[in-house]
Amino acid sequence: MTKSDIRLGADIGGTFTDIALEVRGAIFSTKLLTNYTNPEQSILDGMEIVAKDAGVDVSEIDIVIHGTTLATNALIERRGARTALVTTEGFRDVIEMRTENRFEQYDLNIKLPTPLIPREDRFPIKGRISAKGDELQPLDEAALEALADRLAAEGFEAVAIGFIHSYLNPSHEERAREIIARKLDVPISISAEVSPQMREFERFNTVCANAYVRPQMSDYLGRLQGRLKDMGVKCPVFIIHSGGGLISVETAAEFPVRLVESGPAGGAIFAADVARRFNLENVVSYDMGGTTAKICLIENYQPQTARTFEVARTYRFSKGSGMPISIPVIEMIEIGAGGGSIAWVDAMGRIETGPESAASEPGPACYQRGGMRPTITDADLVLGKLDPDNFADGKIKLSTGNASDAIARDVGDKLKIDAQAAAFGIVEVVDENMANAARVHAVENGKNINNNVMIAFGGAAPLHAARLCEKLGVQQCLIPNGAGVGSAIGFLRAPFGYEALASKVIPMSAFDPAALNTLLRDLKQTAESFVRAGTQNKIEREVTAFMRYAGQGWEIPVVLPDRDFTEADRDGIVAAFKERYAHFFGRAVVGPEIEFVTFSVKAQDVMVPPEGVDLQADGIFREVGETRDVFDPTTGTNLTTGIVARDDLASGDRIKGPVVITERETSTVVTSPFDAIIQGDGTILLVRKVQKGTTA
Repeated sequence: MTKSDIRLGADIGGTFTDIALEVRGAIFSTKLLTNYTNPEQSILDGMEIVAKDAGVDVSEIDIVIHGTTLATNALIERRGARTALVTTEGFRDVIEMRTENRFEQYDLNIKLPTPLIPREDRFPIKGRISAKGDELQPLDEAALEALADRLAAEGFEAVAIGFIHSYLNPSHEERAREIIARKLDVPISISAEVSPQMREFERFNTVCANAYVRPQMSDYLGRLQGRLKDMGVKCPVFIIHSGGGLISVETAAEFPVRLVESGPAGGAIFAADVARRFNLENVVSYDMGGTTAKICLIENYQPQTARTFEVARTYRFSKGSGMPISIPVIEMIEIGAGGGSIAWVDAMGRIETGPESAASEPGPACYQRGGMRPTITDADLVLGKLDPDNFADGKIKLSTGNASDAIARDVGDKLKIDAQAAAFGIVEVVDENMANAARVHAVENGKNINNNVMIAFGGAAPLHAARLCEKLGVQQCLIPNGAGVGSAIGFLRAPFGYEALASKVIPMSAFDPAALNTLLRDLKQTAESFVRAGTQNKIEREVTAFMRYAGQGWEIPVVLPDRDFTEADRDGIVAAFKERYAHFFGRAVVGPEIEFVTFSVKAQDVMVPPEGVDLQADGIFREVGETRDVFDPTTGTNLTTGIVARDDLASGDRIKGPVVITERETSTVVTSPFDAIIQGDGTILLVRKVQKGTTA
């Protein structure tokens, strides 16, 4: 047996914890409700289940890869440590003033997000670094000594240090950490290490978020490792970060802010792996779980990435209304539309869904665990999409009566409609919200989503994917094997990777090849050192410069060759920037100075590409024996709908919609405009039926 023959992926979500065990190519999986009191318990329980199914002992597992929403939830729910922000005098209110941008221009009652750290816990200190990295004013060390005594006396649990321009010169932050650490035994995060990028609002927010969740995440990760060892699991544990790569537990504990999108990142990697197997260059991934739904664009088998994103948007998920986090991340749009999202009626008599979720405790009304408010899962059950006796592989018995009563009480009675009509309204609202989010995300990236193939996964996505395709005009949708635990499987496909960043504004007129080579060499060493902690495989690197015309407010990415530069490279870099600028905005601009702003080096180990599968666009029709009534959104009526187990279908089978294809962790609802075709690897392909007078 070779190393990593047995690999386990564990994804803790807001509602479910997904476990996927790969034993020499075979996948064994399960879903359990997330244990909020002891999140690691769900992992341990799931590990025992899949190990027993696979016929192996947990001690035989070679590697555990973990992703979690715990850091995200702590930020959203404000359940982190009491944290102090130590910052430059005059910049105490940066995280509260924000950028003064109004994300909803005409709302006179606009409510800005509350800063993570209240004003009374933000402490200004004299000392100043210039925009060129020079010391303008020495650090007030005496004031820091006194502040350290005060922080210790007042019981602060974490400290964030964010000084102006520290991304160019971290000496003041490093010295401040040294002084405070002598008197205060708590985690101390400095912005020059957490997010060494320009723009103090985003950088200060990021270091505050890192410090805020660090004690909780460090305790959790340490507890998880200890309990795994007690259980007999001796293999290394790695964590997937928001950029889609794997890092050590030690790095994750020091920089937990990099984990805030770790679960969704695994889903995007899962979709990219499916896209590569089927040779699909333009894909939109649709990940709908118990708490949120996510859309990600994937081009040339790579998810789109970004350097910043927002957590906890407060205003209808409007861009700019959340907490900015400045770290490398797989770019996606996320809305509060999961199976556990609560449905309600607003003051204008409109059905709304989310962002509040019933989560796993108490869960949807149909779970019979004390939940009283209607959710999307309750609506799906009332519409006949779910089998009440075979949900989550029969581990959770659902009550149609509870679901119907909750929907009638909180939605139907208020609108004077019956429970089924109210349930239809709930799912239509959530599907339309998701479609709108997908359209906006595509337009913002200059894409036409109609040209993409959808890949749907997560426990709830296969229930809604066909209807979403109808609304978006998407013609084909893939439901891969293991879709219900897609993110956990994605963890098993993730490379060891890390992205190192540094900001330095350099005009092209001052282009200095030697200085640039030194800067990039340091970034390459930093990125590779994190990757080498987990693998000895060959490492590939990608070097990117974020550039702009002088005076512009944002930058565009320009990929640079991975080699040392000479003076002769100046014109080539300018040409590459102008080509990328024209790609984004139609044409380049003549005249203004071009400048570098931020540099990025991404390092990851080279993965073996998956074995290819030919996409079968047709098959032989097969009849389905079992049926039940399922509400069809296209006709607005109950239709006699075929029910078939996914395991009973073979490659080349074509099933006429409407039909529900059931499996352990989810069900695929094929609406009447679609047929389902089973692919060679068992993947389900939804294809839109050919209408009379049209061609396929």
